[in-house]
Amino acid sequence: MNSNDSQNVHAAYSAALHGLYAITDPKLLPGETLLSGVALAIAGGAKVIQYRNKTATVARQQEEATALRKLCHQHNVIFLVNDDVQLCLKSGADGVHLGQQDGKLADARHRLGSEAIIGVTCHDSETMVSTAERAGADYVALGRFFPSQTKPEAPAASIAILKQIRQQTSLPIVAIGGITENNGRQLISAGADMLAVIHGVFGQKNIRQHASALHDLFGQANEPKDTTLHTTSRD
Repeated sequence: MNSNDSQNVHAAYSAALHGLYAITDPKLLPGETLLSGVALAIAGGAKVIQYRNKTATVARQQEEATALRKLCHQHNVIFLVNDDVQLCLKSGADGVHLGQQDGKLADARHRLGSEAIIGVTCHDSETMVSTAERAGADYVALGRFFPSQTKPEAPAASIAILKQIRQQTSLPIVAIGGITENNGRQLISAGADMLAVIHGVFGQKNIRQHASALHDLFGQANEPKDTTLHTTSRD
């Protein structure tokens, strides 16, 4: 792929990486409820699904990730896996999300190729954002902005730092940490392109309703005319 093609791919990602970013949790979506729960989130408007399961066997992870990839691609929803480049390759996912301790972005890019979506956790650090951008990240994740049930020990981030980093980078920004339909709008107003949510979607009785409420926070006036990334089937 030449440099112009690469720029076009990443421009498409920037447009598509917008809206509700739902992250799975095996405690909230055990067994067969995983697919049905994610289907409800997609029906509610989720634009990105991230598969996160650090306790399952490798075989189970591959089975679940492959099934989710097929479901997401049926609905033109981006499918990512958490922290695992090998699982991304085996499942045919669109990309991977890396934490600060999950290996180098350059290594992931080398293995996955230029068309893969790679996001990086940057907490509340302008330095980490700059490093990720220089290394070729497709988006950065900031947070936690509110008390989190998934990672209560995670360092807190402020609305002020979100605004500051929004001025620093043109990369899509994912806000994460304790986000619900009651507190998410202020993050969008401060510059977040996506709201990453676990319990606020999958921990609720009516998954579709809560996903829809979060999706609606972005508002039609604030959304690009076409935020759909047409994924390539790898069945």
